[in-house]
Amino acid sequence: MFRTALRNVLAHKARLLMTVLAVVLGVAFVSGTLVFTDTVGKAMSNQSAKSFDGVAVSVTSYGPSRNEEGVREGEPGISQHSLDKVRALGGVDSASGRVHGFAAVGDQDGKLIGTGWSNTGANFVPLKDGKDPRYDFVDGTGPANGGQIALDQETAKRGKYQVGDKVRVADNGPAKEYALAGIFTTEDGAVNAGGSLVLFDTPTAQRLYLQPGYYDELSVSAKAGTSADQLLSEIKPIVGKHATAQTGAQLAAEQAKNISNGMQNVNQMLLTFALISLFVGVFLIYNTFTMLIAQRTKELALLRAVGANRGQVKRSVLAEALVVGVVSSAIGLLAGVGLAVAMRSAMDAFDAKIPAGPVVVAPLTVAAAIGIGVLVTMLAAWLPARRTAKIAPVAAMGSAHLPATAKSLVLRNSLGGAITLLGLLGVLAGALTGKEGKVIIGVGAFLTMIGIIILLPALSRPVISAVRPLLEKVFGVAGKLAAQNAVRSPRRTAVTAASLAIGLTLVTALSVLGITMGKAIDRMTTDNLRADYKVSMGDTFGSLDPSVLPALAKAPGVKAVSPQQAGNFRIGDGKQYRSVSGVDPATIGQLLNFDVVSGRLDSLAKGEVAVAEKTATEGGLSVGSTLKTTFEDNQKADLKVGAIYKEMEGMLSPYVIDYNVLGKHIVDGEKPFLPEVYVKMDAGASDKAEKSLVDALGKNPAITFATQQDIRNQMGGMINTALNIMYGLLGMALIISVLGVVNTLAMSVYERTQEIGMLRAIGLDRGKVKNMIRLEAIVISLFGAVIGVALGTFIAWAVGETIKASIPHYALVIPFDRIAIFMLLAGIVGALAAMWPARSAARLNMLTAIKTE
Repeated sequence: MFRTALRNVLAHKARLLMTVLAVVLGVAFVSGTLVFTDTVGKAMSNQSAKSFDGVAVSVTSYGPSRNEEGVREGEPGISQHSLDKVRALGGVDSASGRVHGFAAVGDQDGKLIGTGWSNTGANFVPLKDGKDPRYDFVDGTGPANGGQIALDQETAKRGKYQVGDKVRVADNGPAKEYALAGIFTTEDGAVNAGGSLVLFDTPTAQRLYLQPGYYDELSVSAKAGTSADQLLSEIKPIVGKHATAQTGAQLAAEQAKNISNGMQNVNQMLLTFALISLFVGVFLIYNTFTMLIAQRTKELALLRAVGANRGQVKRSVLAEALVVGVVSSAIGLLAGVGLAVAMRSAMDAFDAKIPAGPVVVAPLTVAAAIGIGVLVTMLAAWLPARRTAKIAPVAAMGSAHLPATAKSLVLRNSLGGAITLLGLLGVLAGALTGKEGKVIIGVGAFLTMIGIIILLPALSRPVISAVRPLLEKVFGVAGKLAAQNAVRSPRRTAVTAASLAIGLTLVTALSVLGITMGKAIDRMTTDNLRADYKVSMGDTFGSLDPSVLPALAKAPGVKAVSPQQAGNFRIGDGKQYRSVSGVDPATIGQLLNFDVVSGRLDSLAKGEVAVAEKTATEGGLSVGSTLKTTFEDNQKADLKVGAIYKEMEGMLSPYVIDYNVLGKHIVDGEKPFLPEVYVKMDAGASDKAEKSLVDALGKNPAITFATQQDIRNQMGGMINTALNIMYGLLGMALIISVLGVVNTLAMSVYERTQEIGMLRAIGLDRGKVKNMIRLEAIVISLFGAVIGVALGTFIAWAVGETIKASIPHYALVIPFDRIAIFMLLAGIVGALAAMWPARSAARLNMLTAIKTE
């Protein structure tokens, strides 16, 4: 029987081609994801481990920490005194103190080089030989004083800088020019991620990022014969409990684990879409084997008649699936390796530098690729094989096309209806539950999709019959025949349409949610923001320096300026800190559109607090109530509620006070945290106005000046980028759906060869035969698209119900323009998928076709 199965596979190579392609694509996606993440993870781990070569012990400080009472304890970092004591230990060969922070480098035109979050600054620490072991200089030397810097080679190249040039560098305040003393190479992860690295002398770095005499990291190397563990035990008591000391090996292992965890998140996301593609491929494989078996019913019945039992017939079909699965999986694995290499090259092309390293094809990847491909193929072929084995030999030899029994159809429709109802109830229950209902909606949506897939044969007849008069009126005989052919085999039509429905369900749901959130953010900006500019550190999400406030206020054309200073306090005896915003009471009303429910906003100038309405309701607060607060410096203050206002989530905290009041409670040694400053101009936003603000802040390349439209574009751009990524990842599933349509039509044409010959003989010309096949494909594709769009919109509504409470101005938006595009693309997909089958049908020799059995 196995030889029979193998012979059948070889005899039907062309008809199995689409099945092979579907499995190849799905397996390539899975194996490509695993190879890519393993390769990148291994390369990054090796790079990280290399950076700890020669490091026996590393000490890291994150500054003061809060005790159980919420009071900050500890020094700003590791003191020079502690560093000197570490250096004095007998087993220490060398010890260096490091300081890190943000540093932005502008190019010759003043534009920021690199990605904001990965632009870093550090100190140059020469050892006895005058070199810093972390950096290899290719030109010049390290900075020797506060007026010099060194740049990584890639940044110098992008900025077209050479040793001796003046380079504009800034942190979170006005930019300053430094002389470029040297250019170096580094294995720093931020640089490899597309960022920049600026080296300062140690006193300058301490002044910029910490405090004079303090470091945030120590690197210690051991003398020969001294173990890292011994050195670690001696260093821990010196640096105290507010710093973390680890051996270099421990730190390298921790970094490797963190990298692995980070890659795992990427892995899971990509594998989710890969499995969606494979799930869609199941329908194509199922259709293929169902149609192949239908066309070979007499052959299989003859095997039964000459002695093969049901189990042998069933195993022969599954053996065919096994051969297809193994061959397809092997090809898919090779394609996946190629895909991983291409993904890595693509990241390099987009300046996402990945460390060099070999392609990693782990045994688990090979096993997963082959196992998943074979399993999916076997599962998809199991039901057709089982159905074939149950056919009586005499009945099968009498008919090549055995229809489903009434009992099986009733059972199928009843089961589909029950699952669909259960799924719909689950989605509705999740929507009514609120923000905790997402998991319920996910389960309900999955059940609904499965139920509708089961019901699709029953749905196809009434839906397609409804459009038949239109097809007949517009396209004549070809349209009438196309509609009849589309419902001739409801199960085949349903399975073909199901793959498109799955893809469009996900695409539609993502589109509706993304566009709805974009509109909500747009309304939030329009309704709440009156300022002409929001000044911030852009992608770094860091703090502006307090010096920007007076600098902006003095800029020509500025009418009003207010910070949005972020802070925290505790209320009453609670240990949980609540976020609070500090603003300028004199100007904030000109910059943000406060909707005051009760009280007066000018009460902020008296040292009172304004509270968001929802927070006030939850806390039982009203105008005149007193808040007993404890600030981060552990100082207590009684704040009177002077105003209640409508929430402005995303712009202000639920508590708002005068920034001067908040400024009195900054912890010693720290600066106020200013995420953004709002600015109103005399003549509104313009190129001239923006230049005035840019000049006022010393042309800092890292600071962004966003108008209201810029904010809308930024948020809209982020949403569109996310949607495009999702569309791209779902593209594989849609490609497999197209292959399914091609496969169904091609095998349908083969199955109806005699019929097509008869139609040609009685006068249907080649053009009408082509139109008949094309229209059949379009009808099936649009049927799947309608189901997918309807279900996707419903799921998007349900998910929206769980998040609308946390998104101001949330209101469901159905993007009819995009939905129309989806429907149009579905029709085009059907037409393109029909090109080859339609051409094959039109070229059939009518006499040969009529004689075909």
